[in-house]
Amino acid sequence: MTTPQHPAPPQSAPQGPPQGPPQAQAYAQPQPQGQPPHHEQGYWPGTAPVGGYVSPIPMRKATLGDALASEWTKIKSVPSTMWTLGVMVVLVVGIGILIGTIASAVDKELNASALGGGFFGVMLGSICVITLGVLTITSEYGTGMIRTTLTACPNRVRVLTAKAIVFFALTFVITLACTALVGVINTALLGDLALEATGAEWFKATVGVSLYTATLGLLALAVGTLLRHSAGAITTMLGVVLLPVVVAMFMMSDSLSDVREWLFEYSIPSQLAVIAVSDGSGDGDGMTGWDPLWIMLILAGAALAGAYASITKRDA
Repeated sequence: MTTPQHPAPPQSAPQGPPQGPPQAQAYAQPQPQGQPPHHEQGYWPGTAPVGGYVSPIPMRKATLGDALASEWTKIKSVPSTMWTLGVMVVLVVGIGILIGTIASAVDKELNASALGGGFFGVMLGSICVITLGVLTITSEYGTGMIRTTLTACPNRVRVLTAKAIVFFALTFVITLACTALVGVINTALLGDLALEATGAEWFKATVGVSLYTATLGLLALAVGTLLRHSAGAITTMLGVVLLPVVVAMFMMSDSLSDVREWLFEYSIPSQLAVIAVSDGSGDGDGMTGWDPLWIMLILAGAALAGAYASITKRDA
């Protein structure tokens, strides 16, 4: 008699690593037992790709400090920064000392302190500050590097803030060093020929002039952000600096005398002269003391507000 044949029980699939390509198997490795969760190891939840792979590089949120480090690396590594700031130092220090040397050679007593000679060098050096302020942002738009910057740091407000802080600090420090050097050398050159400068005059001729020049550079940075074109932004800023004086020179009519005087008085060269030469006592007509700095701060603040609105709403 034949024994009935029973079907063999189905065999369970062998336990082991998931089948598939080697790349998929590498990503499917389970996390070792006893290890703390990813967020306790320094990884943010959701950063591990599908499949369980955990990057060995710690992940963290970007901060303003990271943006500042990035902008400092960029501004110190491009040739335009070295050229513009180098020319600025030559103009401020060279022209300032040249005026002091000529005044000492004349051997005639001056009815002012020795600090006023630095004004002409700073006035010409401010053109370099304007140029650098524009190029800080427009050079990235011109080369397309701004897309990489905004990809690495999608927070556009943080990017523009970092650029403004780094540029302002760099310009302020260099201008302060140049004006202080010119003041010390001219004081030694002129000696008793010039009046002794007070502490208020020293502070305004160094710190005040540096603050005004750096703020003027911020205005150029804002204009560059709005226009996104190097030549157009630089030309616009040169017009802001020089056009009021040029227009006022051609206003010969007596009926325009008030307008002419207003343009002369509130032009940027006149504002810089008030900061660089006056002692800040506040006596006299028109702008006195720190008035030019407050005016420039208002202008730069309004332009930066427009720049923030532009960089957040417009495509890169």
